[in-house]
Amino acid sequence: MTLSRRGVLGLAGAIGSGGALGASGSAGATGTREALGAREAPGAAGRVRTGFERLAADGYAALAGEKVAVVTNPTGITADARHLVDVLHSDERVDLVAVFGPEHGFRGTAQAGGSEGASRDPATGLPVYDTYGRSGQQLADVFTAAGIDTVVFDIQDVGARFYTYIWTLYDCMRAAALAGKAVVVLDRPNPVGGRRAAGPVLERPYASFVGREPIALAHGMTAAELARLFNGEFLADKPVRLRTVPLSGWRRESFFGETGLPWMPPSPNMPTPDTALTYAGTCLFEGTNLSEGRGTTTPFEVLGAEGIDRRWAEAANGLGLPGVWFREAYFTPSFSKHVGKVCGGVRLIVHDRAAFDPVRTGIGLLITARRVWSGFGWRADHWIDRLTGSDRVRTLVDAGADVDEVVGDWAAGLARFGVVREQYLLYP
Repeated sequence: MTLSRRGVLGLAGAIGSGGALGASGSAGATGTREALGAREAPGAAGRVRTGFERLAADGYAALAGEKVAVVTNPTGITADARHLVDVLHSDERVDLVAVFGPEHGFRGTAQAGGSEGASRDPATGLPVYDTYGRSGQQLADVFTAAGIDTVVFDIQDVGARFYTYIWTLYDCMRAAALAGKAVVVLDRPNPVGGRRAAGPVLERPYASFVGREPIALAHGMTAAELARLFNGEFLADKPVRLRTVPLSGWRRESFFGETGLPWMPPSPNMPTPDTALTYAGTCLFEGTNLSEGRGTTTPFEVLGAEGIDRRWAEAANGLGLPGVWFREAYFTPSFSKHVGKVCGGVRLIVHDRAAFDPVRTGIGLLITARRVWSGFGWRADHWIDRLTGSDRVRTLVDAGADVDEVVGDWAAGLARFGVVREQYLLYP
């Protein structure tokens, strides 16, 4: 059969791809890392190959004969920055019938806590459904109404438990199991590396959309690894038919700048990989009355409020936190907290990414902010408890605990999570 224009465009998505499709159909951690193709060396271009590239190189065999929906956003791009929805729609080998948008929407226009609603994609004519705020049977009913067989997930995560895309994945897996659908996860790198997990493990009474299940705050996993963990640990009562398409050429110590892949902001306030590097610690300031830098050009890299001066940076530097320095900073947010007001605070300068611990740093900043600024306060709804996964951080900081005491409080739970996590890792 000769290739139509759709076929040619679809094949273009695989240009430069290397290796065969690696897939896992288990509910748990079956299959060796080698069998999944995770130990392949980088390709000729010396860069990482995404799950989508490997799916395309295999002729989309995992989607053959299926009516497919894609859960994605602006990060679902090829190595040459085309969107996978456009590529899949143009290829006769894939029957793409719907798109599902997460928080911030399919096109990424909504701010935190918002979505774009239902629409029709002007580029492809495909119906776009809104997953935000939907879970369980309600989301399963949407899958059924869309007339699909398989849900494909391809979104760039940033490695923090409270970044909601991983819980969109979790909700889609649970809903797909209820609706009798399959899930295929196309993997992307953890942009802050995957050497270790860090931070407190969620306690179930504090579960929410910024943390559905007990995993570490900085989980150190990729989306495909998390999907395997979700299926094996939290959906074991009704596991979904899961396939994961791993990366090739990625190693756990790699940061995003080493992948050779283009960066597309996963959400409006995640403009660069440097933002992602600090996010797991500085997002804790969402639970306080300080600005976390939203409404500036460097969100989550600057923190502050009216009335804070150089003493905070001096106190933070005095902690000797590894891999990071703090500079006195002043900024005026254009939206969100303290909009239009001059804020004093700190700017984080990460000088050693390998040594930097964002969660420990975030705790140090909370402690020092409380010590040097009399105006410090938690949000009245105790949002910090949802972000950290319990009330322990808040109560320890209020009691005057130091950094080692707070970090030590979650050590046992983190160690237990590390044992579970190890079973589901795909990469060396």
